[in-house]
Amino acid sequence: MNNLRVILFPFVLVYSVVIRIRNLFFDMNVFKTKRVNAKVISVGNINVGGSGKTPLVIYLINLLKNENKKVGVLSRGYRRKTSGYRLVCDGKKILLSVDEAGDEMFHTVLECQVPAAVSENRYEGAKRLINETDIDTILLDDAFHHRWIYRDINILIFEQRFLNKTDFPNHVLLPTGNMREKFDAAERADLIVINRKFTEKMKISAELEKYFNDKPVFISYYKAIGFVDMTRKTEYGLQEFEGQKSLVVAGIAKPFSFLNILGQTKVDTRNKLIFVDHKDYSLKEVKRIRKEFYATNSYSVVTTQKDAVKLMKYTNELDDIDIFYLKIELKFDEEDKFKNFILNHLN
Repeated sequence: MNNLRVILFPFVLVYSVVIRIRNLFFDMNVFKTKRVNAKVISVGNINVGGSGKTPLVIYLINLLKNENKKVGVLSRGYRRKTSGYRLVCDGKKILLSVDEAGDEMFHTVLECQVPAAVSENRYEGAKRLINETDIDTILLDDAFHHRWIYRDINILIFEQRFLNKTDFPNHVLLPTGNMREKFDAAERADLIVINRKFTEKMKISAELEKYFNDKPVFISYYKAIGFVDMTRKTEYGLQEFEGQKSLVVAGIAKPFSFLNILGQTKVDTRNKLIFVDHKDYSLKEVKRIRKEFYATNSYSVVTTQKDAVKLMKYTNELDDIDIFYLKIELKFDEEDKFKNFILNHLN
């Protein structure tokens, strides 16, 4: 634990009181939750970073599109260089850059090509997105704690590894720990998703399991599909990268899972550059990538899809380096049961 977190520990109590009062005002209807003219599914977490919200949102978009729903997605647009309401995609054309939309939203629209917008105010943003694109179902990305808008399904997602990592201060509230709210906030959820990512299913402690006892709990995981050339979009099988000496580049919250699956697919991961989550790549980082690539005599650069959408704007500077991202899909241990739950609660 770094020194700053230790210094901020007295403010945990202040933060806790503020959150408790805010939630009490919503529970007592002092703060009003408002409805919009569409079905609403919220996907969120109560800890910071790395749970798998965006892959779950993409999964739900594809599920609802297959059911002929006119689906759109709304996000705050974390770390974007714009503010206010901005339409990211009208369903046919992407209207903003990755810097203007935020990396997660840009990744989503590249993958799904659905109406999408970013807005700090989810209620007003949802109304505008519905009016501008005529959608009938809206997905809120990272909105569990944003209670101003009513939702028909409230999904709370956890990373399995986070739940099992109980050492101090992991399960302590901000600003010292990694929790936005305490675990009893799970009471507001309609269902719980525990994302084991690329690891095996593990038993959750009884101390935490008690918060989920009266909720449907679904276990999700990631399936590696293949490697995609960042510029040419050519897809390659996992086996084609076995033993390949690559420079691994990642700027995600919890790179353990990404490095783990690369190891499982026998990619040589000894050479790596790990940046902070939502890394805003500049020419400085691009030069560092180039220097490390040639210094290690690597065959290629391997990165995440979220990082690839930000590196694409440097294709000229990186045109002599083959860059591939790992394409993944989110799956469920009980796929049909999860799908039925979602669709039954929307109808």
